Amino acid sequence: MATIEERVNAKGKTRYRVKIRLKGYPTQQATFQRKTDAQNWAKQTEAAILDGRHFKTSEAKRRTLAEMIDRYIKEIIPHKPKNSKNTTLHLNWWKNELGQYSLAEISPAIIAEKRDKLAAGITSRNKLRSSSTVVRYMAALSHAYSIAVKEWGWIDDSPMRRVIKPKEPRGRVRFLSDDERTCLLNECKKSDSQYLYTAVVLALSTGARKMELLGLLWKDIDLNRQVIILHETKNGERRVLHLQGLALDLIIQLSKIRHLKCDYVFPNHKFTNPIDLRTPFENAVKRAGINDFRWHDLRHSSASYLAMNGASLAEIAEVLGHKTLQMVKRYAHLSDAHTGKVVANMNNKIFGENT
Repeated sequence: MATIEERVNAKGKTRYRVKIRLKGYPTQQATFQRKTDAQNWAKQTEAAILDGRHFKTSEAKRRTLAEMIDRYIKEIIPHKPKNSKNTTLHLNWWKNELGQYSLAEISPAIIAEKRDKLAAGITSRNKLRSSSTVVRYMAALSHAYSIAVKEWGWIDDSPMRRVIKPKEPRGRVRFLSDDERTCLLNECKKSDSQYLYTAVVLALSTGARKMELLGLLWKDIDLNRQVIILHETKNGERRVLHLQGLALDLIIQLSKIRHLKCDYVFPNHKFTNPIDLRTPFENAVKRAGINDFRWHDLRHSSASYLAMNGASLAEIAEVLGHKTLQMVKRYAHLSDAHTGKVVANMNNKIFGENT
């Protein structure tokens, strides 16, 4: 309950001191020059306390963005091993820009201003920062805010919810034609790297990401079941890759000549870490005469082949390890012919074939 006490100071000026005492909550008080201001503050503060908002707001005035980011890096990042280095880099950028502000001071407009500064920045490769990169920076800050709201009670709401993300370009779909695939595989066979051919075949066969493949351990492979089990994936969920045909044959051959004291399927020459296939792959692509093709496009190729061979978007998402269909919609046009056949078969079944 709020009480308002009228007080006259030594200079003869009238002030109104408000005290709010609610059972189970610490006393809140403030002083105003006008009684109407005191009444309004009392009404709003009582409502905020009962609604659970007031003390979060007070905490937001005490805490800075730097404190939020430091705590997040200390407590949350260690449990997010995937991309933790990049996330820390992104958060430290925000800390450098806005770290001195209290959480209560940071508005959507302030963040939007920094978003635009980020988008206008030049990368270490002397290129304009892409909208996709800006989105990743924003996602890092957004999750830190989410934890501060939901778990720490430092702030009532995240300003990130009202900041517009840059529109990302539609994902590219670059896949190997039959001729390109043949040429690339031939060059991979000729490579000085003993692992390049097997790794590329595995990428095309399973649709796995580069680091998922190169970080493979022999214990992740079950040759009896003909599967690879990925325990650490980009979205944090366990995924099973099925080994079939040539990919299975190559893994079996590799298992027979593996270094028994090394856990990696594709080790470096010291058998201490995964091998780096960037240069051998780029050389093979160049010798094959293929333009505009990167390692990640092997994953696009795998997904495209699935689509062209009748796989649904849901099936492609499952193979690639995507939680939603949004990321695989780029392959929809490749499966249009199959979809047309499905619709035709359904119509023929219920209406009969036209004569």
